[in-house]
Amino acid sequence: MPPQRRRPRRAGGAVPPAARPGAWPCRRGRRGGGRQLPAPRGRANAQAGRWRPCGGRGGRRRALCEAPCGDGRRRCGGMRCLAARRAPPRPVASGAADRRAARRDHRGAAGLDGATAGRRQSGADGRGGTMMDTGQGATVDPITVQILRNRIGSLMDEMHHHFFRSGYSTIVRESRDFSCVILDARGRLLVTPPMFFHATAYRYLVARVLELYGAEGLADGDVFICNHPYEGQMPHVPDMGVVMPVFDGDALVAFAGSIAHKADIGGTVPGSTWGQAQEIFQEGIVFPPVRLYRAGTYCRDIERTIRANSRHAETTLGDLRGQVAACGIGRDRLRQICGEYGADRLKAALTAMVEAAGAEFRAALRRLPDGEGEAEAFLDSDGIDYTKPVRLHVQVTVRDGRVSFDFTGCADQGRGPVNIREALVEVCCFQVLIGLIDPNLPYSDAARDAVEIVLREGSVVHPRAPAPCSSYMKTCMTVIDMLFEAMAPIVPGRAAAFSGGSGGGLTVDWHDGPRKVTNNQYEIYGSAYGGSAAGDGCSGTTVHLSNIYVTPIEIVETEFPCRVTRFELIPGSGGDGKHRGGLAMRREYALLQPAMVVFRGDRATQPSRGVAGGGPGRPSRFVVNPGRPDEREMPITTRVELDAGTTMLIEAAGGGGYGDPGERTAAARAADLREGYVAKG
Repeated sequence: MPPQRRRPRRAGGAVPPAARPGAWPCRRGRRGGGRQLPAPRGRANAQAGRWRPCGGRGGRRRALCEAPCGDGRRRCGGMRCLAARRAPPRPVASGAADRRAARRDHRGAAGLDGATAGRRQSGADGRGGTMMDTGQGATVDPITVQILRNRIGSLMDEMHHHFFRSGYSTIVRESRDFSCVILDARGRLLVTPPMFFHATAYRYLVARVLELYGAEGLADGDVFICNHPYEGQMPHVPDMGVVMPVFDGDALVAFAGSIAHKADIGGTVPGSTWGQAQEIFQEGIVFPPVRLYRAGTYCRDIERTIRANSRHAETTLGDLRGQVAACGIGRDRLRQICGEYGADRLKAALTAMVEAAGAEFRAALRRLPDGEGEAEAFLDSDGIDYTKPVRLHVQVTVRDGRVSFDFTGCADQGRGPVNIREALVEVCCFQVLIGLIDPNLPYSDAARDAVEIVLREGSVVHPRAPAPCSSYMKTCMTVIDMLFEAMAPIVPGRAAAFSGGSGGGLTVDWHDGPRKVTNNQYEIYGSAYGGSAAGDGCSGTTVHLSNIYVTPIEIVETEFPCRVTRFELIPGSGGDGKHRGGLAMRREYALLQPAMVVFRGDRATQPSRGVAGGGPGRPSRFVVNPGRPDEREMPITTRVELDAGTTMLIEAAGGGGYGDPGERTAAARAADLREGYVAKG
């Protein structure tokens, strides 16, 4: 009998075998199951039927940006599948708008021209061996540029994966509120991170590092940190930025970077995100760009400072070490690439990536018709004066392939933390442009001369230091909804009703009790999309920029002294219309120990409005002891001490409706009733 041959073990770097032919695809027109809740039903029904989960996965968008201009104006340059049959071939054209935060695969046409099938990636001109002269003394061909772009994208995925796996806090390992990137030697992004709202902050951070220290003042082994909204354009104080210069010999080639939300960085309240803060110093200790490592030597003074200010220092420092390690992976892999291609050739390829993406973005902007649009929206309040809404306003002008966003009509900066820095305004504008023109479009700083953003200093979208910024996300979400409305006359048929907004952020600081808790409970909620010309809004999901995950019940109940007694969609919470708004989520907790609860919500008094005759979504709520004699409806932004045995209920806002409700088909209404999206009777 001949000896049995063993299948050789695949080496670590080998290509994995092909997928089995019976792999299940995601159905067209549905979204992945990662972040959308099922219709409300009891836990007992969760096991009914044998279903196979199928999680969709969105494509990567690329982001490129550069240091800001010096003048007064800013230019920014549970789907479930039956396992019954062999999977059919996947369609080539996936439809419009792989909006990463929502993970959707729209049935409608993509972009303005209605076609994405066969779209080339940015910079791959398909003409073969044309050499690109970047003016740096080196030339590089398009094939090499594309190969290196893909390698950098894979490298960023590797950095992201390792940081996620090393996370200490639930905000990193569950919510995934972080990003890891590779930047060129000028601080320009090469591939957009999944956390898109960090994209524009990196260029400000690197620009500030270079301004303070100079390229000649950087050394191999340096690591800089910064969480200052005014020194480094971090979204808010709990977001810590890390940048690591990458050298090949004495030549500065690139930077590896990361931004991650910290569990606690000091300040007035646990979690460092107080909805009533009146200056950034109440939001935690702030670091301008400073060295954490100097030429490879760890600066323990920084660690001691963080330990002295953080309520959960080990968790905070553990996540910071994870960021540094992820950047170290990026540095090491880039050095390997330099060894293969040479530093000059790599730098030339990075420049070519920026220029090609910029040319593609400018060409896409030229497809926009000339026109003007205007819109306003309101925040509930600034967190201090609950009776006074905060006005947002934008005037949009498109002329000859140039777009201008004028925000000078926005209210003065708030006393509370609803203010946002320029980098966040920029990313909101680019989010809307990319979403309307082509969701596969790379975001590039090389197109900044074609996009103008006009801000008024001292306003809520361009505040003066030390105005607080910790509740920035509710403002960003409202700005994006407003921008979509303002663009509707310019790009007909692409309008959408307002989303449910940020959904809110919860911090629970558990007091002493039978169970010792060494970390605070930090959760970020989703809401819903508004209805649109394409169909109903997506339900129970994070919207627009956030791309953040809702913490699983199992993690919450395992790590913290509470029980989640309800987690479901809210029937009827979406605005009525020809296409209804998406349904919001509710979550209810039973507290087993006393705790301080800090909640920052949105859209309680300014619900998500509909468009084209659609109705508004249901407002958000935060209720203590619902249905009991001592029930209290709390302000949507609040801090409160709660005893053991208390129940708290959090309900996000629903999306607005699109179109005349009388035009909704009988079949659609019957389906809503059947699926539990509206209450019976």
